[in-house]
Amino acid sequence: MPATLEVRCTSDDCEMDMFELHYTYDMPDDVGVADFQCPYCGGTECLEELSP
Repeated sequence: MPATLEVRCTSDDCEMDMFELHYTYDMPDDVGVADFQCPYCGGTECLEELSP
């Protein structure tokens, strides 16, 4: 199964609670939450990985 990364946005101005990123098998191993932005507010520094 491809990896799944659960992320939450910590921005007080954002309505996004939590979202999941579903990787393909071709995703590099070193990709992490810092490589993405919130799909709702567009923030990058406000994202936090949720513990598995």
